[in-house]
Parts: sequence; structure tokens; C-alpha cells
Amino acid sequence: MFAEGQMWIEPTGHGDTLESWSSADRVQWRKRGVLLRLADVSWAGADHARRHFLWAPDMRAVNGKYYLYYSVGPQNPTPSRLGVALCDTPAGPCKDSGKPLLTGGDGFEAIDPMVFVDPKSGRRLLYAGGSAGARLRVFELAPDMMTMTGEVQVDQPPLFTEGAFMHERNGIYYLSYSTGHWNASDYSVRYAMAPSPTGPWKYRGTILTSDRKFKGPGHHAFVQDPKTGEWLIVYHRWEGKAGEGPYTDDRNVAIQPITYDALGQIEPVRMSD
Repeated sequence: MFAEGQMWIEPTGHGDTLESWSSADRVQWRKRGVLLRLADVSWAGADHARRHFLWAPDMRAVNGKYYLYYSVGPQNPTPSRLGVALCDTPAGPCKDSGKPLLTGGDGFEAIDPMVFVDPKSGRRLLYAGGSAGARLRVFELAPDMMTMTGEVQVDQPPLFTEGAFMHERNGIYYLSYSTGHWNASDYSVRYAMAPSPTGPWKYRGTILTSDRKFKGPGHHAFVQDPKTGEWLIVYHRWEGKAGEGPYTDDRNVAIQPITYDALGQIEPVRMSD
């Protein structure tokens, strides 16, 4: 996300907090503070699970306010949940709404929230779901950005696992998502194109895949630099790993430019340092 003349990212941490980082040049990054603490999510323990954690945040700026969407685990077998918090600035702090936005169940895992505001229609859409259930669901949000008003039925995109992301460029809607196992070399980013943010999807292939140096790229976001107009993909990957996995330790964040061909299709990204 770009705001206040800087690029901001909100990565997954170690489970007890979600933090915000910013950079003016995409090289030097500064930690801006804690957005949300697990201890401040009053409803997290309502499922009586032994341990909880925060992950997969997504922040959106709407009408001068910032909204933080996030997953609250455990993911499986206890149904995972999504939360939303309101923030005055992209650096936080953020105040949780006081209740889950969405709860999983019946084979659906409520994980990996992503919110898209359609520049054409103004529709506010929440994309969520994946992993073991591997099912994408889309919901309408009310103008307050913190309440769901209903579900939108969508077809399942090919090879979908998790981490859905929607963006629009030149009237084309792009649904991108992660495929494979999050801690293995088969984790990758694929995409489909559509005439609307809810489909129908036309599968177009892979954007990011493992190579000799970088493994398991995934759970990404697209963002456009407001100064240059350049489109970027932000994602995490394993570095310094050999074999097919499973891998351990932390993943690193990477940011690279995106190229579209004459038909609007996204060209595969070659990962670099």
C-alpha cells in the first residue's frame, strides 16, 4: 500500500503481534510500530483452543481511514476466523471491532482475507479462504468496511490453494492466488483474468515459481506506485534452501516490478535479489 508518500507493508510476524513497516525508496525500511496485539483481540479465546496467533494481514485505505483485516488461528481443526480493526494511520495503532468478521466451518477455512474496492462500481468485496479446504469465497462489505452484507457466489479458480488477491488494470480484473504447500518448493503464484471482480475466471498460468536460489514464492499483493504508475508484486519466499522442502525458519519479503503484455496478460516474474 502507498500512503503518506511512502510504501507500507504489514507482514505476518510470530503470531502475537502485527506490525507496520514503511519505506520511501523500497530499499531502506523502518519499523513504524505495532498495529495490533493478540491480547487486544477480546474474542480470540472464545473457541477454547490452547493457542492462538495472528497472521496474513491486509490493510486498506478508504475515505481517510485504514482498515486492517487479519486471520486468527488455530487454522485446523478448530475453525479459523477473520477479524477487522480500524486504524487512524497506516502505522496504527488499530482497534479491533470486538467480534469476528467471518468464522470458518463445514469444510471452509476463514483465512487470508483480502479486500478490494472496485473502482468502477464501488463494490467492497472480501476474498477469503483456502489451505486444506482450498475454497475461495467472496463477500460484500457494508460502507463501514467492518460488516458483511452477503455472499457473492463465484466459481472456484483452477489450482487454488490460498492467498487470493484481486486488482484491476485497464478494465481487466486479475484474480491471483497461491498454489501448493506453503513450506515447499511447489508453492507458487498463479492467476486468472475476468471481466468483473467476481468472474468468470479465465486461467492464465503462473506468475512466480521456485528456482535454484529462491523457493516457494507466494502469498503476494499487487500495488501500483502512484508516482511512476509502475505495478509491483510483493511476496514472501524462502532463501538459501535446498531440495523440495518442507522448509523451516523465516521467509523474506521481496518486491519486484510486473510487466503486462499487449493483451494485458502478466508476464512471468524472474526472481532476483
